Amino acid sequence: MHALARLSPEIRQYLLVTGNYWAFTLTDGALRMLVVLHFHGLGYSPLEIAALFLFYEFFGVVTNLVGGWLGAHLGLNRTMNLGLGLQVLALLMLTVPASLLTVPWVMAAQALSGIAKDLNKMSAKSSIKLLVADGQQGALYKWVALLTGSKNALKGVGFFLGGALLAGLGFTGAVLGMAAVLALIWLASLATLKKDLGKAKTKPKFRDLLSKSRAINILSAARLFLFGARDVWFVVALPVYLSSVFGWDFWQVGGFLAVWVIGYGIVQSFAPYFTGKRRGQLPDGSAAFAWALSLAGLPAAIALGLGTTLSAQTVLIGGLLLFGALFAINSSLHSYLIVSYAREDGVSLDVGFYYMSNALGRLLGTLLSGWVFQVWGLTACLWVSSLFVLLAALISLGLPKIR
Repeated sequence: MHALARLSPEIRQYLLVTGNYWAFTLTDGALRMLVVLHFHGLGYSPLEIAALFLFYEFFGVVTNLVGGWLGAHLGLNRTMNLGLGLQVLALLMLTVPASLLTVPWVMAAQALSGIAKDLNKMSAKSSIKLLVADGQQGALYKWVALLTGSKNALKGVGFFLGGALLAGLGFTGAVLGMAAVLALIWLASLATLKKDLGKAKTKPKFRDLLSKSRAINILSAARLFLFGARDVWFVVALPVYLSSVFGWDFWQVGGFLAVWVIGYGIVQSFAPYFTGKRRGQLPDGSAAFAWALSLAGLPAAIALGLGTTLSAQTVLIGGLLLFGALFAINSSLHSYLIVSYAREDGVSLDVGFYYMSNALGRLLGTLLSGWVFQVWGLTACLWVSSLFVLLAALISLGLPKIR
């Protein structure tokens, strides 16, 4: 505590914001894996499992749009703490007896969790813009990459935690334990976050929800297809495929996806070094196009490989690892660009609009993941993924160029 007190106020707030984000991410990743594996074990079809996340993703779209406006009015500390509190409530909703754990009830709990997740994420990403001095774009990129990468690494730990808790404590015990721990963190956050963080000097009107920046609109469209490309095969199709085709148990599925997301997060943290920071360069629209183009053909290559005599496990796992590395760089680069493009006064409005598109991409990908996989299989999901990344690359051609 003494060492923490000696840090600058900006660094202390960054650590508090990051700690909140980390704690939330652990429960979010664990809950995602718990729901997928638990309801798959109960005999739910891939499309039915995808439907459980429908409200989670839909309300994420709404929350990012309205949440940016709330953050500008109320302050980012309040929207972040509101997200933590709603996640506790969502977890408690899933502790009811099994007879009451119906699809509509689970969807309602997921809706609350979706609202909570995007309030928390929007608040954390927006806060970084306010804690870095103007003109320090290199430092801004580094801090955004560290926050995003560490969050995704912990989301991977959450996947493993979800599989392990399901095997060790059962569904209800796992969810109740997470709710108790997160409630303690929420109480600590209420007492420590800066009270006026992110509150706009001039209160935006509700009509200001939609971005008026061409760069942000283009980046948001690219983000939609980028994240749709990931989730169209990662959310439902991949865990079910690993379980039903490869015969992996809860520990193997949860553990592998955890390692994948942890590695993905680590690569995100080092993304500035892959995109030119060592040469003193900062990424622009050209970098966004080039890195998306480098990813576009990979899912199609995996799909083609699965149709050959090569080992399906080798093709899928090797391809997934490479996809994770390239996708991590693309995601981190986008996260820097939105924070860089955003206005300082009312930053949450721009960031909220951008993450609304991110959530819309996840919603589209989640729905397609269940439907396309159930009707045509994993190979079709991979072809859709390649198409979406290609669209993200082409859209990125409209982003501003530094040189």
